[in-house]
Amino acid sequence: MRIKSALAIAGLCLFGLLGTAGAAVDEEASGKCMKCHEDEEWAKMSKTPHAVSADKRTPTCVTCHGASDKHANHPRGGGKRPGPDRMFNGKTAVSADDASAVCQTCHDKDPKRALWAGSQHPAADVSCNACHKVHVDRDKVLSKLTQPDVCYTCHKEQRTQVNRYSRHPILEGKMTCSDCHNVHGSVGPKLAKRDSTNDTCYTCHAEKRGPFAHPHQPVTEDCALCHNPHGSTIAAMLKARPPMLCQQCHTPHVAGEVGAVGGQRGVFPPPAPGQTQSAVTSNSSGKNVVNIWQGRSCANCHTQVHGSNNPAATNPTPQFMFR
Repeated sequence: MRIKSALAIAGLCLFGLLGTAGAAVDEEASGKCMKCHEDEEWAKMSKTPHAVSADKRTPTCVTCHGASDKHANHPRGGGKRPGPDRMFNGKTAVSADDASAVCQTCHDKDPKRALWAGSQHPAADVSCNACHKVHVDRDKVLSKLTQPDVCYTCHKEQRTQVNRYSRHPILEGKMTCSDCHNVHGSVGPKLAKRDSTNDTCYTCHAEKRGPFAHPHQPVTEDCALCHNPHGSTIAAMLKARPPMLCQQCHTPHVAGEVGAVGGQRGVFPPPAPGQTQSAVTSNSSGKNVVNIWQGRSCANCHTQVHGSNNPAATNPTPQFMFR
């Protein structure tokens, strides 16, 4: 047991961040910690980067929890032992900002965390330890398969969406939240990893990037106008079913200025006043509102909804997104 304790203390303190003198002080303080917490805490985290003795950046107990003299030197039988100087959980826990500041004494060099200050998570009083667990060998956040469970603790709506049939392969562990979001801060919307939603989507869906000779304006603006990236009950993760989705922007096809309102005169024979014939006849084409609404999608004809490179100048012209 003494050999094990000595190795544990050396792993925590030999390469302390405060240099040789600081390491000696931390070694003594951390040695006191190990007398009680060796089996409770050290055994759980002995395989983590926080316990690599060969790495000069390896922190000590004191680095995170402070010297904690009152806690370490409290006599046995002297009543309730006071807690460490810095606690990260429980009623005496430090504030979220102070807790994250402890982590940032080491984790402030990575550009992925450069935008943490002022981003959504610290603004909502979410600290580093709210998502990350230090005293464990396997942090759930660092695994694609288990990371979403941590995010779902707060983002319950996304948990429901991800379980719908049209979704990204998150449940299978092939994707995870951090593939699209930089949870430590971003200049993009919704903590997107890239500067925009589209640039983030193009990381995988490069064929939708273009540029196209005839772009579809909503596509170039924001993929999320039509798609719900977390999941949908509609194929292709669409927010609504065609043609209703398309008709949020586009006026439906009409024939003879007659729409598809149920029972409207002139849709079916006989023709309404001003019509030479009704909108739907035995010889009419599918290009009318009635036929489109009867289970037909705009994309049956307008197949290139993300943009077209069709060079044709004849009818149908390529700006209508035909192939």
